Amino acid sequence: MLRLEGLCVLLAAVLAYSKLGFSWGTFALFFLTPDVSFLGYLAGARVGAITYNAAHSYIGAIACLLVGFLLPAPVLSCAGIIWCAHIGFDRALGYGLKYSVGFGFTHLGIIGRFARPAPNPAFERDAPKTARPSI
Repeated sequence: MLRLEGLCVLLAAVLAYSKLGFSWGTFALFFLTPDVSFLGYLAGARVGAITYNAAHSYIGAIACLLVGFLLPAPVLSCAGIIWCAHIGFDRALGYGLKYSVGFGFTHLGIIGRFARPAPNPAFERDAPKTARPSI
């Protein structure tokens, strides 16, 4: 459900961007800008989580968007929409806000090499071992 929510934010941001007539070149150029926050991981997992979360929280993105609409400052509106689109994209892919334990530990679950697939009870090999009636 949370990943679907991220996809909805991405789609809403792209639609708003389209309706406001901003340049798609600008969108493409700045879409991955929040990922510069990965550099915080060079200083360790704790600093990395703080920098990543600051760049991937809707708080800053929506504040930027609101200030852009209230002033009006189209540059801030444009930046806020691109920022929201990026966060929605990341969340749709399963990249959530990070815990200080390490990059792979997020509020959406564990990702990367630490992730373990959840058992699927629909498959017999994954189903819990229970007594079965003999035929």
